[in-house]
Amino acid sequence: MGELVKKFRAMADLTQKDLADRLLMSESLVGAYERAERIPTTAFLVDADAALGAQGVLRSCVELMEEEKYSPKFLNWKRTEADAASISAYENMLIPGLLQTPAYARAVYETRVPMCEADEIERLVQGRLERQEVLDRRPKAIVSYVIEESVFQRPIGGEPVLKEQLLHVLESVTTRNHVTLQVMPTQRSAHAGLMGPLKLLSTREGRNLGYTEGQGGDTLISKPEEVNQLIDLFGALRAQALTPWESVELIERMAAKL
Repeated sequence: MGELVKKFRAMADLTQKDLADRLLMSESLVGAYERAERIPTTAFLVDADAALGAQGVLRSCVELMEEEKYSPKFLNWKRTEADAASISAYENMLIPGLLQTPAYARAVYETRVPMCEADEIERLVQGRLERQEVLDRRPKAIVSYVIEESVFQRPIGGEPVLKEQLLHVLESVTTRNHVTLQVMPTQRSAHAGLMGPLKLLSTREGRNLGYTEGQGGDTLISKPEEVNQLIDLFGALRAQALTPWESVELIERMAAKL
């Protein structure tokens, strides 16, 4: 993409500063786009297409760049998730992406280290919100979560953001009979999820997939024996967690204190 922008800029006989001045942006940002150090925004591609006389070539790359919001492995997961028969996850640090409010999602990305640029944050937030359409599509997917109690106490973005998030979670699970949430109490002497978070999904063709994330990167798991181990682990987590109705009552009490 960067080489394409550079080519059209050269054909228009413009320097990076010339293009930056036309688009009311910094010369360094144009350079970062051309060197593939930053992902071009939709606005940049549309405006640059017009400024460079690219006749729709740059504009046509918008969808391609939108998919760059995700890592290759997560992009495969996202595509499969969009039509999955069931989705399950255990989370120990954050509210799951499919249940996040815009403010909470933005706060999550704003606290990342290394820091994300403002336009990158907006792109990531938008991508996360688009994924949430899976909760209301038809046919409905069966969605099950086990989430650590501490996640609902962590004031990411501040207490007002957290309270809005808790109320959103409550609405999401009480108005959708295909979404189940269970809280894992902090005071548990036995815990099957000490190795970290996990995601599972089943396709309508009967295929099962797993996905894990950590400091070292992400892993898409497709080997049946490995996925079956995660399925068994998730079953143990559900048995150790509070029931769905006990979980709703606990979240309601937490929200009331904020």
